[in-house]
Formats: sequence, structure tokens, C-alpha cells
Amino acid sequence: MHTETIIDFLTRVDLFGGLQEEYLAFLAEIAREMHVTKGQSIFWAGDAGTGFYLVKTGRVKIFRTSFSGKEHILHVFGSGEAFGEVAVFAGDRFPASAVTLEPSRLLFFPRDAFRKLLAREPDLALQMLALLSRRLRSFVNKVEELSLKEVPARLASHFLLLAAAGQTDTFTLDLSKTELSKYLGTIPETLSRTLRKMESQGLVRGNGACIRILDRPGLEEVAEGLVRL
Repeated sequence: MHTETIIDFLTRVDLFGGLQEEYLAFLAEIAREMHVTKGQSIFWAGDAGTGFYLVKTGRVKIFRTSFSGKEHILHVFGSGEAFGEVAVFAGDRFPASAVTLEPSRLLFFPRDAFRKLLAREPDLALQMLALLSRRLRSFVNKVEELSLKEVPARLASHFLLLAAAGQTDTFTLDLSKTELSKYLGTIPETLSRTLRKMESQGLVRGNGACIRILDRPGLEEVAEGLVRL
């Protein structure tokens, strides 16, 4: 990717919105492009955080692995989203692992070089702190769901979020059944059984990875735990 193309891409990234052209040029200069295959590790939990990453194309999952070897997906990042930002501020080790879900193109920004930009552009530091705050709030909500909600409520909430993101009641699942199970803290068999119950009660209709919400009020009641399947 040429420098001009990197700048064009950065202008479309919310994190860098409003930055002056000279700062975008600096980012393009320090950025290192990575072409990675599906299933490739970007970093492992405990690795030194030497910088952060921005997804240009593809998807990257962030996950933790328990002592028993069970994987739990914390988040999935797509085009225009940054991950690993904690390394910029804390200079610490990564608290989770990152692996690509599909062939991806990433931009890596070294911590020390990026900090020089933050010193010159305090507003960017505030934008990154705001991003981290939103990320923390999202993780708190996820912990709450996993600890307080049953699997049907988690799946219903996920469907409603996907529908809201696409502004349509028909959408395509962004994860395989196995990966979605890990994200929702369950197993594929339970996920399939829950989906069949939703279909039998006329809440949704599934066709492979394509899901259509048929009864939004009913699905919202399941998501809120007001109705049990």
C-alpha cells in the first residue's frame, strides 16, 4: 500500500477523524502494513505491547484462553477498527490474544513513534481515551450478559445488535457457529438447540448464516429475560 493510499484510508477511520493532513502523513510514514492469512496469530496474551493495530480489511478476533484450554472470544474487529491500544498508554503486555478470522490487511503503529504524535496532538489522545472508555463499557456489558443472562437471552441480544448495525431485520451472521459459541460463552450444540427453539416459536427464521427476525418484540422479551424459551 502506497503512502497516499494509507492516508486516504486513515481519513475514513473514526479514531483519526479531524486530524490535520501533516499528522495523517506522519501516521502513514510510521505505519507498517501486514498481510496475514486466516488463522494467523497477531500476538498472544502476555506478549510485550510494542504498538497497536488497525484493520484495513478482514477480521481479527480477540480472545482469552482458560487454564483448561477453553477459548472465549471477547471481541471481533473489522475494517477501520483499532485494537491493542492499551500498549500505547500502559506500555504493558497484551492482556488477550489476537488471531485473524480471514485473510486480512493490518496497519501496525509502533508505540514510541505514535506517542510523539500524541504529544503534539492532545486531541488525538482524548479520542483514544474515549475509544478505550467505550471498549471498557462494552466489556462490562458483556461480563454482565455472561454472568446474568442465559444462552437464549445472549443469542437474542446478539441478533438484535446485528440487526441494529445493519438497520435491517435480515442479516448474515458474522461468525461461524463455533466462533459464535465461543463469543456467547456456550457450546455449538446448545447454540443450535436455542436457534431451533427460536425458529419453532416464530421469533426468527434461519437459512444457513442468514437470519431474519420475524417477531422483534418477542425477541426483545427473550433478550431482556422476560420470556424463557
